[in-house]
Amino acid sequence: MAEIEIKNVAKNFGAYEALSDINLTIADQEFMVLLGASGCGKSTLLRIIAGLETASSGEVWIGGKRIDHLAPKDRGIAMVFQNYAVFPHLTVFENIGFGLRMKKLPNEVVRQRVEKVAELMHIEMLLSRYSGELSGGQRQRVAVARALAMEPDVILMDEPLSNLDALLRMEMRAELKGVLAESKTTAIYVTHDQVEAMSMADRISVMHQGKIIQADTPIQVYRNPSAKFVASFIGNPPMNFLPASRSGTKWSVAGAKFTGPETKIDILEFAVRPEDLKSADNGICATVKIVEPLGAHLLVTCTVEGHLFRVVMDSDTSLKTGQIITLAPQANRIRWFDPETALAL
Repeated sequence: MAEIEIKNVAKNFGAYEALSDINLTIADQEFMVLLGASGCGKSTLLRIIAGLETASSGEVWIGGKRIDHLAPKDRGIAMVFQNYAVFPHLTVFENIGFGLRMKKLPNEVVRQRVEKVAELMHIEMLLSRYSGELSGGQRQRVAVARALAMEPDVILMDEPLSNLDALLRMEMRAELKGVLAESKTTAIYVTHDQVEAMSMADRISVMHQGKIIQADTPIQVYRNPSAKFVASFIGNPPMNFLPASRSGTKWSVAGAKFTGPETKIDILEFAVRPEDLKSADNGICATVKIVEPLGAHLLVTCTVEGHLFRVVMDSDTSLKTGQIITLAPQANRIRWFDPETALAL
């Protein structure tokens, strides 16, 4: 069992608080993604788990044992970095087997493990080559294979695909998810790319200013964000927001009336995703500002009472700048936020 428990972990660099009271449990064999913008603390948390940084306070447990006092080599962890860190003077076989050699395992065990993970990563035909003869994607596969060859309890990945081009990243996303599922290893993956997070994770921990704002499945994070930050960070384009005021038993949003939550607050924020809006006879009146054809659909940027408001429409829709359109949201996809706390209601 390689369940990871992070208990009340904090990290300060002088007066700067990089992490604040982080609590997170990652199940055995779960693929957890730490998602957030640069500087939110996700790599710092990963390095604390790995033992490359020391927490100012808190504990890290793996498999029911506290490990934050142990050296990195004694934690049962393997790590894959953003830069490939592939040794240029060694062949692919020697690179993959490097950690195994350091543990002084028998030659036959090394050979079996290297061949096994090389086949898993589809690089078995490259074992005799040097890194200079490899593409960026092949070097990344070597780095992942080297980590998996150690048969770690936990594998940590710090933006491992960010140096690859878009097409190769898409291919590697699918491969990596399958490989880690087959290896039955608990994985923590750091990225700022929400597409990577949504497509790969069993659960996503969205981080902001050193805190975990929401930890849930990709669909829950997307459909039911717990805070305005999550709603605005997840999704491309992100959620639309408009002020809503109480109007009898309804809520008034840009002149349109909607059924909302029961609360003592008189002013709320109405939120809806661009793809959950449709043209209608009654609804929110918006003025078309920009029309962007994106192949399968149009991304239409509008203004609603001075607020930017985006909608995804069919690519065959005929629109022009300055046109007034009426939009109706899908009722079960409307979300409401408290403007004071920025938390969902």
